[in-house]
Amino acid sequence: MFKKFIFGLSLAGLTALAGCGVAYISPSVKAGVSDADAKVRVVSVTPQSVLVANRSNYNPKSLPAIFFQNAGGAGGGRGIGALPPASTGPELRPTRLVTQLPPPPAVTPYEIGIGDVVLLATPQAGSTIEELTGLLAAQNRRQGYTVQDDGAIAIPEVGRIRLAGMTLEEAEAEVFQRLVEAQIDPSFSLEIAEFNSKRVSIGGAVRNAAVVPIRLTPLYLPEALAAAGGVQLVDDDFAVIRLYRDGVLYQIPVKQLYQRQELQKVRLVDGDSLFVDTDFELTKAQAYFAEQIRLSEFRQAARVQALNELQAAVGLRRAALGESRDNYRARAEFDAVDRDYVYLTGEVVKQSRFPLPLGRKANLADALYAEGGFATETANPSQIYVLRGSPDPADFGAVTAWHLDARNAANFTLATRLELRPNDVVFIAEQPITRWNRVVQQIVPSLLTTAASAAAN
Repeated sequence: MFKKFIFGLSLAGLTALAGCGVAYISPSVKAGVSDADAKVRVVSVTPQSVLVANRSNYNPKSLPAIFFQNAGGAGGGRGIGALPPASTGPELRPTRLVTQLPPPPAVTPYEIGIGDVVLLATPQAGSTIEELTGLLAAQNRRQGYTVQDDGAIAIPEVGRIRLAGMTLEEAEAEVFQRLVEAQIDPSFSLEIAEFNSKRVSIGGAVRNAAVVPIRLTPLYLPEALAAAGGVQLVDDDFAVIRLYRDGVLYQIPVKQLYQRQELQKVRLVDGDSLFVDTDFELTKAQAYFAEQIRLSEFRQAARVQALNELQAAVGLRRAALGESRDNYRARAEFDAVDRDYVYLTGEVVKQSRFPLPLGRKANLADALYAEGGFATETANPSQIYVLRGSPDPADFGAVTAWHLDARNAANFTLATRLELRPNDVVFIAEQPITRWNRVVQQIVPSLLTTAASAAAN
């Protein structure tokens, strides 16, 4: 009898309390005018309505400029400065001149080196290669790009391209690849406008001491002498051309140079030093070559120092950028950065706010699944809403509820297209059985206590 009494009281209490809604109140979205005089408009999420929802203006906040900067710098290295003039010596006549020829060097294609100036030219004015800032103007003025100390050229909107040590064919292939990666039409031709990386120095009894560059075609001994203005001697019977290469000294009598055809085919290579000497002893030539060695060492030391300075500057710049980025991350961690948020409520795995990404737009699927999605056991897949307030001050209380019915899982594709806006609220209603279960959980303990008290009396 007591059990029947409890059951009857519980059933009656559940029915009465659940019917009047006293025990449990769950949030829901209702169209029309709310208690707060807010106009609520419910719009089903369809391919057409998604276009309307995404039409509102929204510019996502961007990352600070420090995240787009790098530690590199433009421009070439610093100069070495003025070099001392070549040395001269006394004129002494030798009694016997011996011909000592260098071994013929290997025939290889010209390799681009540091200091060379390469020119990118388009086939005609107005071609797509002018998308490179300043490139078409450089062609018209015959100005190219200098291969800097790190072996690379810098092209705006493309970046640094390393060309040192490459042949023209290899360099064209590398530039082509980089233009394609930058999505720029790779219609161009590559030329070497200035040859500065491979040179031969000439001094002694010539009209003008000179440094002769080696170009695409081989440089032979007579051509180098002609570039220096020719040999300037009163009597060439006792003159000799001394060639210093790789630490070895060779010599060719001037008179034999123009008498023997094979001597005119002596090919010069990068780093050769020529000295036209009329001295019986080698003191003058040795002094000249020693000077060339010291100058070469000086250039190398200056280049190393310039590179070290550049690396130090890049290191300081990189450290400053890293510190600025870390400071921004710390501010973001302490919520001291102005961000846009979307709020998730209802039957979601975690009641939270979802920060909208920087530099791009997010969609409903991003917000749901970044925080674990909705609670599959309690959420009602047919009642997924994006609540968006009106941006019009005259209609401040108006709310548009974009309703996604996900009972058909195919509709989740619409969630990947529905863009979110700042202060949107993503709400997922509960299932009817979930609401009833929660009513029972709240009422049953109270009814049992009431029934126990009644039975005791």
